[in-house]
Amino acid sequence: MSKIHINKVQIEQLEKPKRVNLINSLGGFKSVALVGTSDENGNENLAIFSSFFHIGANPPLIGMIFRPSPPERDTLFNILETGFYTINHVNESIYKQAHQTSARYDKEISEFEMTNLNSEYKNDFHAPFVAESNIQLGIEFKEKIDISINNTVMIVGEIVQIYIPENCLYDDGFIDLEKANTITCAGLDSYHKTIQLDRLSYAKPDKEITSLLKV
Repeated sequence: MSKIHINKVQIEQLEKPKRVNLINSLGGFKSVALVGTSDENGNENLAIFSSFFHIGANPPLIGMIFRPSPPERDTLFNILETGFYTINHVNESIYKQAHQTSARYDKEISEFEMTNLNSEYKNDFHAPFVAESNIQLGIEFKEKIDISINNTVMIVGEIVQIYIPENCLYDDGFIDLEKANTITCAGLDSYHKTIQLDRLSYAKPDKEITSLLKV
């Protein structure tokens, strides 16, 4: 397969929309989810993000990146104000509604209402979950890290609540994301279903890799 070479100067000279699409696609397929928050007055906010990453399992930490402000980031404000938020996997039945939450609604307008998604509160958790999401995480804010090179913000949170369909959780803790209908994304606007190729054994220097999938 022939390849196109694009150097630093050419990247810098690209028109902004093309540069944004190019660089956002280079990272490959990404996790995409809806972040649910509410402020101290109970005003709800829902926003789609694709900047999540695993930080550690003990404690169970997850990170996400916020782009520079302005515009105002209601999700970030609510997280810092209340200390709680939810991460809700996007599935095939709600991806268009999830995408619509990226529109810049005024703070007093709930994206739940504008996209016909339903908020739900469980076990006295402050932030709203998305009822239509099959995998839901309740997150407690732990740390804010300012990244000066491009004025972005990294938020680190601890997973304190988990809701997973019973038939999607394996005995060893592995989650069958395909069975949960979780989708993925590429760039800023391309959504994808996945097909599992295999699940492999733990790699060791003196042991052959084997498949963990049941025949």
